[in-house]
Amino acid sequence: MEALTLSLLLLAAVLVSSLLDQIIPRVSLPLIQIALGLVIAIVAGGDVEVTLDPELFLVLFIAPLLYDEAKHADKVALWRERKPVLSLAIGLVVATALVIGFAVNAIVPSIPLAAAFALGAALGPTDAVAVSSLSKSVDIPQRQASMLKGELLLNDASGIVSFQFAISAVITGTFSLMGASSDFLVEFVGGLLFGVVLGLLGNWVVKTARSIGVENTNFHVLFEVLIPFLIYLVSQAFHVSGVIAVVVAGLINVTSPKGVIGPTVSRMNIVSGSVWHVLTYALNGIVFVMLGTQLPNAMHDTWDSTRIDNGILILLVLGITALLLGTRFLWVAVMDYVHVRRVEKRRFVKKDVRSALITTFAGAKGTITLSIMFSIPLQIVYPDLAYRVPFPQRDLLIFLACGVIVCTLLLATYVVPLLAPKRDEGEDELRRINQDATTTMDIMRQVIEMLTAQQTKENRAETQAVIRSYNDRLARIKANNGIEDELNVALRLKALEWEYDRAMELMERGVVSGVVAYRYMGRLEQMMDLLEHGRGRGRLRRWNDRFRALWHRGLRAVLRELPGNTALGERAEDMRWLQTATRTYAIEHLEEAVASSQVPTEDAATLLVEYQRSVAALHSARPSVTSVIEVDDLAVAIKRKAYAYELEQIQDAYEDERLSRGHAQRMRESVQLMQMDLDDTV
Repeated sequence: MEALTLSLLLLAAVLVSSLLDQIIPRVSLPLIQIALGLVIAIVAGGDVEVTLDPELFLVLFIAPLLYDEAKHADKVALWRERKPVLSLAIGLVVATALVIGFAVNAIVPSIPLAAAFALGAALGPTDAVAVSSLSKSVDIPQRQASMLKGELLLNDASGIVSFQFAISAVITGTFSLMGASSDFLVEFVGGLLFGVVLGLLGNWVVKTARSIGVENTNFHVLFEVLIPFLIYLVSQAFHVSGVIAVVVAGLINVTSPKGVIGPTVSRMNIVSGSVWHVLTYALNGIVFVMLGTQLPNAMHDTWDSTRIDNGILILLVLGITALLLGTRFLWVAVMDYVHVRRVEKRRFVKKDVRSALITTFAGAKGTITLSIMFSIPLQIVYPDLAYRVPFPQRDLLIFLACGVIVCTLLLATYVVPLLAPKRDEGEDELRRINQDATTTMDIMRQVIEMLTAQQTKENRAETQAVIRSYNDRLARIKANNGIEDELNVALRLKALEWEYDRAMELMERGVVSGVVAYRYMGRLEQMMDLLEHGRGRGRLRRWNDRFRALWHRGLRAVLRELPGNTALGERAEDMRWLQTATRTYAIEHLEEAVASSQVPTEDAATLLVEYQRSVAALHSARPSVTSVIEVDDLAVAIKRKAYAYELEQIQDAYEDERLSRGHAQRMRESVQLMQMDLDDTV
C-alpha cells in the first residue's frame, strides 16, 4: 500500500508540475519537479525512501527514455556533427570520470578510487529535459544546439557503461586497465551488434504481423512499448551493453519500418506517439520528483554525520561542480578551436569563447545521473566469504551527485540566458510567425497523409473531397504568407513516366493493342515535352523502348492491329481501359509518395486527386438516391476523423514548442467551429 501511495504522489506531482510549467515558464521544469519532491518529503516527514533494485531501476527508467530519445533523434544532424558529438559523448565522459575520480579520492580518501570514478561517470551524461527547457527563452546557436542534442543521446550510453565498470571494480575489489578496456570494447561492440540484430528482428516481426493481417493497434503499440525492455534484458543476458543496444534499436526505429504504409498505420502512429509522449514525460518527471524526495534523506544522514563537516560538504559540491564545468569548458574550447582553425580557417575570437561557455553551462545533469546513482547497490555481497558489507560511502556519493545536479540546473537556467545571443524582439516575432505558418502547413500535410493512407475503393471519392478542402486551406496559408505555390514539374514528369512504363509493359505482354498503346504513349510524350519545354531529355530512351517492344511483338502482329483491321468501338474501349490501367498505376506510386513524404505532401496530394478524379470520370455512372445518402454519411465520418487528427497534431506541435500558445489556441477554435458546423449540418 505504501508503494502505491508513493507512486500516486509522484504522478500527482508530475501532473502539477506540467501546470506550473505553463504559469512560470522562466523556471525550468526539472527545478519545479525537484521542488515538488521536496514538498512531498516535508509533508511525509522525511519517510519517503526509494528501495528499487538497481538493475530494475535501469530497466524501468533508462531503457524506455533512451529508446524514445534515439527514435526521435535527427539522424541527419547527428551524422553531420558526428565528430564533435562523439568527442563529447565518449571522450569527455571518460575524461570527466577520470578527473573527478582522482580529485574526489584525493580529497575524501574514504571513497574508494573506483567508487569516485563511478561518481564521475554518472556526472558525464547531460539531461535532455534540461536542455529542451533552455530553448523556451534562450536562442542557442545552431551548431551548439545540434551538438548538445547529439551528445545527450550518446553520452547516456557511454556514461552508464563506464559507471557499470567502476561499480564492478568496487564490488570485486580489482581493476585492470587492459581488462577493463577489452571488456568495454566487447560490451560496446556487442551492444551495437545486438541492437542491430534485435532491431531488424523487431522490424521483421512487425512486417510479418502486418502481412498476415494483424493490424490491431493495441498489438503494435504494446509491442513498441515492450521493445526497449526486451532488448535491454536480452542484451544484458548475453553480457553486452543493453543501453547501447537500446539506443541502436531506437535509431533503427523498430516498429516503423520504412516503406510500410496502410490504412491502419497512421492510426497506430497517432496512438503510439501519444502513448510514448505521456510515458516519457511521466518517467522523466518521476525521476526529478524522486530527486526532490531523496534530497532530505540523502542530505540529512550526511549532513548530521560527524565524520565530515557541513561546510566541507558544501565546498565539495561546489568544488566538484566547478571541476566538472572546468573540464567540460576546456574540452569544448579545444574542440571548437580546432574546428575554427581547420574548418572555418579563421582566428579563435571572443564569440567562440562565448559559444564554448554556452555549450559548457547548457550541459546540465539530471535524469540519467540520478537514475545511475540510485542504481548503486546498498550492499556488497561476497558469496565466497558468506558475508556482505555496506557499499562504501553510498549516501555521501548520492549527496554529492544531488548537489551537483541542482547546481548545474541552476546555472543552466540562469547563466546560459546571460551568455546566449540576445533575441531581437522584432526578429523573434517574425520568426515566431513564420514558424507558426510552417508548422500549420506541416499539420495540414500530415492530415492529408493520414487521409491518403486510410483511403480505400469504397471511400475514395469522399476522401478526395476532404483532401481537396485541406489543399485549399494550404493554398490560403501560402497566399497569406507570400509563399509561392509553384508547379512540381519533376513530380508530374515522374507520374507521366509511370504511365508510360505501364503502357509499355501492357503492350509487351499483349494485354493491349499495340496501335492503341502507341497512340497513348505518343500523347504522353507530347505532354512530357511540354513540361520539359521541348528539351525531351528522355526521348531517346523512350524511342528505344518502343522499338524494342515493336521488335518483341513482331511486325506482322502489329500490322494486324492497324486501324483498318480493328473496329472503331473496340479501339475506343481499349483506349479507355488503357488510360484507366496506367493512371491507376500512377495513383499507386503517388500514394506511396504522399505516405513517405519524399516530395512536398500538398504537391503529391494535389496530383493524386487529379489522377483519382480522372479515373473516376472514366468509371462514371449515375448514382442512385440511396448511394448519395451513403456517400454523404461516409464523407461526414471522414471529416470527423480528419478534424480529430488535426486537433491531435495541433496539441503535439504546441507541446513540442513548434506552435505558439496563441496560434495553437486559434487553430483549435477554428477546427472546433468546423466540427460544430458539421454537427449542425448533419
